[in-house]
Amino acid sequence: MFFLHSLHHPQTPSYYSLSNSSNTLTPNRYPNRNGYIKFRTTHHENLRYLKSLTIIHPDTKPNNLPLPDAVDHILTTVTFFKSHSFSDADIPRLVHHSPRLFSTSFNPAEISPVFIFLSDDLLATAEESRGLILRCPKLLFTDPNHILKPTLNFLREIGIRGLNRPSNRNAHLLNTRVEKLRLRVRFMEEVVGFSYEEATNACARLPAILGYDVENNLWPKFVYLVKEMERDLEELKKFPQYFGFSLEKRIVPRHLHLKERGVRIPLNRMLMWGDDKFYAKWK
Repeated sequence: MFFLHSLHHPQTPSYYSLSNSSNTLTPNRYPNRNGYIKFRTTHHENLRYLKSLTIIHPDTKPNNLPLPDAVDHILTTVTFFKSHSFSDADIPRLVHHSPRLFSTSFNPAEISPVFIFLSDDLLATAEESRGLILRCPKLLFTDPNHILKPTLNFLREIGIRGLNRPSNRNAHLLNTRVEKLRLRVRFMEEVVGFSYEEATNACARLPAILGYDVENNLWPKFVYLVKEMERDLEELKKFPQYFGFSLEKRIVPRHLHLKERGVRIPLNRMLMWGDDKFYAKWK
């Protein structure tokens, strides 16, 4: 939850009141001399609205609530997101992952280049951009020229398409530096033994490979394939999707189940079948 304690101002007499027609301050004919500020309904409604979006914590004490200028600033940011197809229901997720977005120090112009990249370079619709950002809010703070564009170009070069479609995989791939993506390709070349073309083809068929950790995911699966399962490289070339299955929950149990029965089948049949079909076939 995001507290706006930083927006608290010392208590001062109210020589200004909030206009009903706008969020501008106008002189108050009858200044309040009780040492606190009175606001009209519009300001209170704005506060309730920001509380409903979790931008202001519902339990924030009255003397810690933001003043009209601060509220106006935050509402400008909310309006910016709504102009890019975000709904009120989306805002709490942004607040949770990136509370700075709704602080008085934030300027929406800072993230405009990201929306331009998504629209002009990725060719994503406003709704698709919204979906990608909600799946990876860190995209908003990623430099388009130094990270997003080079990454997009690399992913397209190796044959990955449809990156504009909102998915966790696409959102996080776009937010990955090219250097990290190349590490996965080199693993497929130098460790697995693929040619560069075979490695990139495998990544294009299973883009998730580019997001897997080499040491804790790809390497253990490869070692198990070669040493325990005694499978050769040609099988892996035909079915690189092998790397997409869980070692502990899918690969090892099924391999051992077949080994006990003296059965050896292609990798795709071993892993692609659902549990009911697999275990019914190989009782």
